[in-house]
Amino acid sequence: MDRLTSMRIYVLAVELGSFSAAAAALDMSSQVVGKHVRALEQHLGVRLLNRTTRRQGLTDIGRTYYERAKIILAEVDAADSLAAESRAVPRGRLRVNAPVSFGVHVLAARLADYMRRYPEVSVDLTLANRRVDLIDEGYDVVFRIGDLSDSRLMARALAPYRLVLCAAPSYLDSHPPLIHPLDLRDHECLLFPNTAIRSTWPFEGPEGLVSVPVEGRLSIDSGEALQVAVRAGLGVALQPLEVARADLAAGHLIALLPDYTVPARPMHLLYAPDRRMTPKLRSFLDFATAEFG
Repeated sequence: MDRLTSMRIYVLAVELGSFSAAAAALDMSSQVVGKHVRALEQHLGVRLLNRTTRRQGLTDIGRTYYERAKIILAEVDAADSLAAESRAVPRGRLRVNAPVSFGVHVLAARLADYMRRYPEVSVDLTLANRRVDLIDEGYDVVFRIGDLSDSRLMARALAPYRLVLCAAPSYLDSHPPLIHPLDLRDHECLLFPNTAIRSTWPFEGPEGLVSVPVEGRLSIDSGEALQVAVRAGLGVALQPLEVARADLAAGHLIALLPDYTVPARPMHLLYAPDRRMTPKLRSFLDFATAEFG
């Protein structure tokens, strides 16, 4: 006999107090119920129930087996439910938050593919450079750039966020040459606040890691606005590659310090650990991991 079926019948017989009550609930005969319980006892080599014509009682091992069997059956049901959900059609409203530059230059364009693939999912995308609280603000998914500090959340690692040091030709024509990262101390640096690199820019080169304290008169909390400023020749900027790519290709900006690279910043996709893994959430996590992972 199937052991899981026998286990379910045994648990129900214990909870309802008799074979006949379990048989009525399961629409089978008392003899079949008894056969399943005896099959379990024979498999285990122990007696689970003490039975008389008037009543039944659990043995010590029968009581322990009943408690463990309930846990096992609950886990089986949960696994079956998870499999059923994975086959379900993703639908409903999904609340997503992302940093502004990543959202504008990367995520928004890729969302079209996701929404064509899952036409019954609606997406509320908000862009913000501040660190939102996923749980308190009710987001399903948050893209986060930088080191993680919130241990309450589940995280999927994505491809690191790449940065490039750049300036406009008009700026470089009127300022000293940039040969080494330390030369930045003699330059006007355009700053992006509220990040780990707001006042110190790191570079990796032949001599290892070099961290340079930087200063500047202009600080902007928007990568797009900062891009306008650097293109206008106001200074040197450390920009996301996706933001600067088109201007670099067109010659409006020049990438600096070719012998040095800026360490990429980690990027993760965050979601609540206790949030039920609905088909819409799973579909977006899998999509984003495939696209940006």
